[in-house]
Order: sequence, then C-alpha cells, then structure tokens
Amino acid sequence: MVRQGRPTITDVARAAGVSKGAVSFALNGRPGVAEGTRQRILAAAKAMGWTPSHRGRALSTSRAFAVGLVLARPPELLGADPFFPAFIAGVERVLAERNQALVLQVVTSRRAEEDGYRRLAADGRVDGVFLLDLRIADPRIALLEELRLPAVTLGRPDVASPFPAVLVDDRPGITAAVRHLVELGHRHVAHVAGPDHFLHGRARRDAWENALRAAGLPPGPCVPADFSAAGGAQATHQLLDLADVPTAIIYANDLMAMAGMAVARERGLDVPGRLSLTGFDDTELAAHISPALTSVRTDPSGWGGAAARALLDLIEGDGGADVEMAPAQLVVRASTAPPPTPHQSPRPAGRPSRRPGRSIVTAAEIGDPS
Repeated sequence: MVRQGRPTITDVARAAGVSKGAVSFALNGRPGVAEGTRQRILAAAKAMGWTPSHRGRALSTSRAFAVGLVLARPPELLGADPFFPAFIAGVERVLAERNQALVLQVVTSRRAEEDGYRRLAADGRVDGVFLLDLRIADPRIALLEELRLPAVTLGRPDVASPFPAVLVDDRPGITAAVRHLVELGHRHVAHVAGPDHFLHGRARRDAWENALRAAGLPPGPCVPADFSAAGGAQATHQLLDLADVPTAIIYANDLMAMAGMAVARERGLDVPGRLSLTGFDDTELAAHISPALTSVRTDPSGWGGAAARALLDLIEGDGGADVEMAPAQLVVRASTAPPPTPHQSPRPAGRPSRRPGRSIVTAAEIGDPS
C-alpha cells in the first residue's frame, strides 16, 4: 500500500494537469498518450520524487500465478443467483488450462471491498483482478490504477479506464422483450429493475423505457429491486397492488421473475392469461418451471472464459484490447401471451396456461437499440 506522505499517481496527475489514467499509461510506457504529454508527466513525476511501489517492481519480475475476484454481494445471493457460479466456472476452465488459481473474496461493504483489493495488491497474492458489477462513476477503477493492479472489467465503465473490457450489451435483449410484448398487444408494461447504481441495472431499465417510447407507449411503473428472489417478490407485490395493474412485467433477471411468478399465482393471477412475465439470463431452470419463462439468453460462462483469457494475456504483456461478446437472444416460452381482453378482470384466478415449444429472437432481428 502507498505510505502516507509519499507522492501518488493522483498527485502526479494533478501536477501535470492530466487524468490518472494518462499518468498510468505514461509511467508504464504504454501507448495512447501523446509524446508531449508523456514528457510532461515524466517531468512532474521526477520533480515530485515519485517512484513505483515495491509491489509494482515485484510485479514486473515475479508472478503469483493467481488472479482475484472481490464481490460485494450478500453471500446468500451468490448461492441463489446462477450467474456467479456460471461466470466463475468459465473463469476456472481457462485458469486450469494455464495453471493459474482464482482467489475469491466475498465482502459485505464497500469499505471491505476496497480493503480486499489493497490486501491482494500489498501481499502479492494475485497478478490481476476481475472487476464485475460496474457502478456509476465506479471508484474502483482509480483504486486499481493506484495499486498498479492489472484488471479486466465486465462491461465498459462510464469513466476513463486503462483496462480492457469484455463488452456485453444488455440493451438488445431487453429491447427484444419489449417488442415481443408490444407485438402481442400489451400497452401497459412494467419493469422490475436491478439496483440503479449498477451500470447493468441502469442499462436494462433505460432499454425498457426507450423501447416503449420507440413503440409510441409511455413507460409503465418501474420498481427497483436487488436481483434477489425476495426483492423480486416484494417488487411484484407493489406492482399488483396498483390501481392500474400492468398486463406484463419485464424483470432484470430470472431469479426475480420466478419469484414474481410465484407471487402472481398466489394472488390468483393466471400467468400468462392475465399477466405476462419475462426474465433475463435464461438460466437452466427457466425452461423447466410452469409456465416456462420467456427470458433473454446470455452467456456468463463464456464471459468468464473471455475475461480470464483477456486478463492473463494482459498480465503476460500480450493483451490490452477489448473483447466483444455475441449479442443476447430473446427466448420466447409460455410465460408470455396476449393481454386479457378489456372485459376481462386483471385479477381472477385461472388455470395456468401451458404452451409447447419456444422461439429465439436474435439481436440482429431487432436492430440497434441505441
């Protein structure tokens, strides 16, 4: 860790009038900084007496042969949400092939998360880290730059970042779900969103809203939740308690959608006869519940493998480029149907509808949502 009173890259950036990312690039001899700017940064660093940390020097000559992942999520959610096991499985497949190990830390606060990264860097336990759950103006980017710890982000941050990203775009999948429901005749489509401070939670909410406006419809009610089953159930109760109950709900993940389906059935609402539901992630269980869940298919295992390859290449000096992943697909199953006719009440109980088969809508068929 940086000792008190010792100049940091933040100090050098302030003195040179540039960003911390530019300082990191210049001090590490990486391309992307104009020669004049590089010389100004080097001169400022020399004048301030800046020197790389012991950890930075050691990183160039020795290896831990391990990479790190710090997750600030409740431990019980990691077991319940299939995304994380699938992502980690993809990471582990690549690490095993290249004789590397994964150091996983699960923490419950932002402060503990920052401390986790600092310990990993100070102890030399890892050669680099994965950065998941990107946040609005994510402060971890600057922290990892300060620690001189190589990283790969899942998604592109909304702040300047020197790190390569595995590019995943949630918008086409949500846009396809909205268009599917609109084509079925739905005009009152709600959304159960993920946390608004997560970039992917915000992206899914914005895609839902933009797709409805593009269809000439006002966005329905939106209830933020936390990606957990309990959060999805609570949000569904709120929507079904409204005076004007939506005819369809788009959920930001499958776990919340499945919980929402259970709430609707408990309250006597036939899915999809009175209420259509869609999820996101297309987890394995989505196809096996009744009615089978319409969902957006993603590839967290593939993302994990791509992130692991990109990080190891970066550590070995052979990488640095972003990796673009395949677009999402909407898998249409039995949880969506045309809305009830005007003379039908939105609340009576009914026998669950069962419809065989499924269809897949690709991002190419729905166009560019941006």
